[in-house]
Amino acid sequence: MKVKVYYNLHKKCYSIVSLEKENYGKVIKHDNCVPLFDAQFKVSEKGRQRVLREQKKNVHAYVVGTWLGHLNDEITFASRVLSFPIKLATYNPYKYSSFVDAHSKKPLAKAKQVLLSKRHFVGRQTSQIYYVA
Repeated sequence: MKVKVYYNLHKKCYSIVSLEKENYGKVIKHDNCVPLFDAQFKVSEKGRQRVLREQKKNVHAYVVGTWLGHLNDEITFASRVLSFPIKLATYNPYKYSSFVDAHSKKPLAKAKQVLLSKRHFVGRQTSQIYYVA
């Protein structure tokens, strides 16, 4: 199923929006872990400029791809399904105009596989985007 996924600031999880004809544009699920294949990283420049102007976050960055459904075990997915090497992506509208590789800071347009994951580490929640180019 073709979807776009964004981090929901109010629910503190990922919102999955259908891009299929029947439910087009509707949020079909909220989840802490979303695997995608044949993914594209998308940022609305107009939405980003609004963030910069108002200094207030809004939904303007997505990962679009093929979603195979809910994931019960992200560790299994990461170790068995994701190809290697696994890299980390990030996006910050105040620093970048696109998603970037977290280490090299090079812009990202697409990836074969993406895992959007929200984990709890020592009393704090962290949201990560893993990808395979």
